[in-house]
Amino acid sequence: MADERAKRILETLEETFTMPRWLTSNRDPFGTLIVTIISQNTTDRNTAKAFEKLSNRFRIVPEVLAKAETGQIEECLKVAGLYRNKSKSIQQVSRIIMGQFNGNLQSVLALPLDEARKALLQLPGVGPKTADVVLLFCAGKPTIPVDTHVYRVSKRLGFAPKNGDYEVVRNCLQRLYSERDYAAVHVMLILHGRKCCKARSPVCKECSVNKLCPSRTKWDNRD
Repeated sequence: MADERAKRILETLEETFTMPRWLTSNRDPFGTLIVTIISQNTTDRNTAKAFEKLSNRFRIVPEVLAKAETGQIEECLKVAGLYRNKSKSIQQVSRIIMGQFNGNLQSVLALPLDEARKALLQLPGVGPKTADVVLLFCAGKPTIPVDTHVYRVSKRLGFAPKNGDYEVVRNCLQRLYSERDYAAVHVMLILHGRKCCKARSPVCKECSVNKLCPSRTKWDNRD
């Protein structure tokens, strides 16, 4: 159960931002895996452009991407950066899913959370955030993906220790909130991080949770 301050912060952010429509739609696990790999170390805009190019050239299914020419995949992903590594990961992941899971991730997602997470983390190009995105949004598993915004905002709000790594932040958030709120916590902290709680220049005067933030004095006292 969320403590009172954490609960108020989430409620305020939900009043401030609109929940994206995709949150309530059915999401394809393989497509989500691919777009999340593409999203690593790049912007949402570039991710969308790269995924659109890839989708226009190929069907986003493992049997197609496993056989696709590397150069064609790279051409689609150039806008997203690190395109050679990402193209290699996408091909390898597609081949593994075809060879080990009969072209379908459902057998993995049906496993208990820890086992499913471990299986996903063994795939090339899949780190904790990518695995947790697939598990939360495609399988409804109780985990909170921690991207750069969630990582930063959680620490500024005092939800996690400043020296906490990915797992520390994830576990701190999961102890603070009920499982039914995990998706909202992930999305709201991202939206807040993009609009107000920015990495270099947080806009505290426009922050809807300013009065609940223990870091506000540090930023409010800037020139």
